[in-house]
Amino acid sequence: MDTLQHDGDEMEWKESARWVKFEEKVEEGGERWSKPHVSTLTLHSLFELRTCIQTGSVLLDLEGYSLPQIVDDIVDRQVADGLIGPELREKVSFVLLRKHRHQHKKPIHLSLADMGKSNNSPTSDSASGLHHSTEDLRMKNKFMKKIPRDAEASNVLIGEVDFLDKPFVAFVRLAQATTLGGLTEVPVPTRFLFVLLGPHGKGKSYNEIGRAIATLMVDDLFSDVAYKARDRDDLIAGIDEFLDEVIVLPPGEWDPKIRIEPPKKVPSADMSPNSTLNLPLPKRKSVLNLNELGQVNGTGTAGGPGGGEDEEMPIPHELGEELQFTGRFCGGLWLDIKRKVPWILSDFSQGFHIQSISAVLFIYLGCITNAITFGGLLGDATDNYQGVMESFLGTALAGTVFCLLGGQPLIILSSTGPILIFEKLLYEFCKSNTIDYMELRLWIGLHSCLQCLILVATDASYIIKYITRFTEEGFSSLISFIFISDAIKKMVGSFKYYPINRVFKPDYVTTYRCECIAPDQGEPLLSLLFFCLDWSQLSKKECVKYGGALLGNACKYVPDLALISFILFFGTYSMTVSLKKFKTSRYFPTKCRSLVGDFSIIISILVFCGIDYLLGLDTPKLLHKYVCVFAVPALLVTILIFMDQQISAVIVNRKENKLKKGCGYHLDLFWVGILMAVCSFLGLPWYVAATVISIAHIDSLKMESESSAPGEQPQFLGVREQRLTGILVFVLTGVSIFLAPVLQYIPMPVLYGVFLYMGVASLAGIQFWERIKLYLMPAKHQPDFSFLRHVPLRRVHLFTLVQIICLAVLWTLKSTVAAIIFPVMILGLMVVRKMMDLMFSQHDLAWLDDILPEKDKKKEKDGKKKKDHKRTKSPLPPPVKIPMDTIDLPSAPDPSVTPPTQPPV
Repeated sequence: MDTLQHDGDEMEWKESARWVKFEEKVEEGGERWSKPHVSTLTLHSLFELRTCIQTGSVLLDLEGYSLPQIVDDIVDRQVADGLIGPELREKVSFVLLRKHRHQHKKPIHLSLADMGKSNNSPTSDSASGLHHSTEDLRMKNKFMKKIPRDAEASNVLIGEVDFLDKPFVAFVRLAQATTLGGLTEVPVPTRFLFVLLGPHGKGKSYNEIGRAIATLMVDDLFSDVAYKARDRDDLIAGIDEFLDEVIVLPPGEWDPKIRIEPPKKVPSADMSPNSTLNLPLPKRKSVLNLNELGQVNGTGTAGGPGGGEDEEMPIPHELGEELQFTGRFCGGLWLDIKRKVPWILSDFSQGFHIQSISAVLFIYLGCITNAITFGGLLGDATDNYQGVMESFLGTALAGTVFCLLGGQPLIILSSTGPILIFEKLLYEFCKSNTIDYMELRLWIGLHSCLQCLILVATDASYIIKYITRFTEEGFSSLISFIFISDAIKKMVGSFKYYPINRVFKPDYVTTYRCECIAPDQGEPLLSLLFFCLDWSQLSKKECVKYGGALLGNACKYVPDLALISFILFFGTYSMTVSLKKFKTSRYFPTKCRSLVGDFSIIISILVFCGIDYLLGLDTPKLLHKYVCVFAVPALLVTILIFMDQQISAVIVNRKENKLKKGCGYHLDLFWVGILMAVCSFLGLPWYVAATVISIAHIDSLKMESESSAPGEQPQFLGVREQRLTGILVFVLTGVSIFLAPVLQYIPMPVLYGVFLYMGVASLAGIQFWERIKLYLMPAKHQPDFSFLRHVPLRRVHLFTLVQIICLAVLWTLKSTVAAIIFPVMILGLMVVRKMMDLMFSQHDLAWLDDILPEKDKKKEKDGKKKKDHKRTKSPLPPPVKIPMDTIDLPSAPDPSVTPPTQPPV
């Protein structure tokens, strides 16, 4: 949008605002474009715009190839329609052809009229060279990335002149989009022009009308109207459709100076015939259904994150045909194989993309971090029967096989919390009962493999349909709290093992030394040790071990390893959280922030490992018959494997990820079972789908639109589905075995900090956790979650209380001698959820949880009754006419404008 600027007798058009999707204003003082923001229009300006289109000149499909020609056609139409006198022809043309000055370009001493005339002259090249200076090209190329390749411009010219006594209004649509010299800041062809010139004194009103037409032209629905309109009436009807969806903010409760941030998600539109225009145009989904106002709960909670969500009844979770019960032996497995075979070649060819390189590096770092963390914790829990080296080797083996042959190669296999807990409980059981841990583990793994194969053969994955949000949140919350609890317990244990030195004296460190004195040379063995060992270089423990004596007051000094361990522990956690949040900060370019956020865990580990190395303190480091009876503990492992694998697979295969190659729940479980047996034979850890890393894998392979408007989120196009990135990640993980000399420098407190972060981070986004926090919030301060709009707060609290009780029972069970059977109790969550159908209505459960499969028909019946009840309600009162003063336009209609009478669609 350009506004006419006056400097004495000189005039020029100066760019004042622009719209790609959202509005950006020229900030004169700052000499820059403002931050993109949502346009806030006055209702009066929209009605004035409607009057302008109704009474001004409308030229559709005008044949124009230069600005002077287009201006001549506009002025001729105005004269022919009697809107201006012939004597004003030259003055209006002179104004419209004045030079244009853009925000990032100095004024040029050439009018557009001269530039237009030079297009067909030999000097056009020099004019073009002047127009496209080196600095301008740099600016344009940077901004052009934000504009779609097939974009066309709409130019709005607003100005005040002293020779008109009535507004001069024209709306032009060119038959062919044409680049009109320097009319636009960037070389984008112009399709539409809107001109408004008027007498002095109403500049603010003219400017608001210009903002209104510019905002309408970037609206998807009205732009379709503008392209397809056959006459003036279609344009007016398009404005009426826009007015149907306008929301008015009361002036006493709103500051118009506030700039609204662009929304992260814009409501979609349905394609349907337009009743007003009789054109095949999209129609918006209604933002607010007035008939549902009575459904808002009586607590008064409104406003917040949920405000932009769809207010319709949530759709029951559909898991697709992949989980249909076939009733045939291995029927589901066979269908999975048939579904994946056609994609074999593309699973590898689509991996050859530069995006795959960054994905491999990112997921590789995540995998080795996970292998180090869980390997260290597993070694600590099993007295190093299994450790980091076994974790690296097992991750490489299991991950490579699964990505090569599995049904969903985007899933990343890894050691997970439930498996770690079971390994810990199993080792403690073996230790207390003097049973060979590795032998017992082998038989458990073989039986678990057999049970997984039986589940695959019988299509048992169908049970996943009954695992609703209630069960998922209970399971994930339990694991998260176990992560947090174990990390804190480890740190408390370090304070017991390395107690704080409360009688510290500086002289013990600075004045005196602690020396190791060799023992007397009596026995032959001691004589040999005396000559082989450098007693002055031995540590305190080694000195005592070999029979030496410690001499010196400094021998009583013990560095406060507990304190530095806590610093490493909490520092790693805090730094990881801060770097993750840095991704959404305002500092540094987007790519830099994204890089720091993606590698936050690795950066934190490297920083605090470096601090530990520089301090040189000795902090704890990372080190490297009854066959039938084993079916019972194997069943517990199978339950863990089944739930962890399938729940993770459901999350990965969600519809919002737009996966096109289908999934393979049965095929995935088949290979997980086979790998259980292989890893058990080799003495390696057991592996299952890792939800967090799998989601990160998908995020790193997401495809987005290359161009987006300033302030607009790029459009998500889908995921680059292939097997190559996963295979490369696990091959690199196997090579990392040779990093053993480096791994011994990683302090265990650093890994405890990562463990704490994983537990806390996994709580984010869980609705259960958000509902717990509602207990501590007054109603007026509660976030506007969608379920609070439709379910009474007391029912929400009751639902949350049931989940808290279930979680407490599971936690108590885990802490007792019966902890070995806690996987069976997790399945008990499904039974509890089934019983909740007796406590809550299907309407409440639809908002707080998911509807069970057999309840779909009942929900549909309830929904039908609700719709019938809505139809019996009294209709809305008719719209009221809004009187207002319009701008002085020739042949203006009655200033009392009646809003459109048809209800929003």
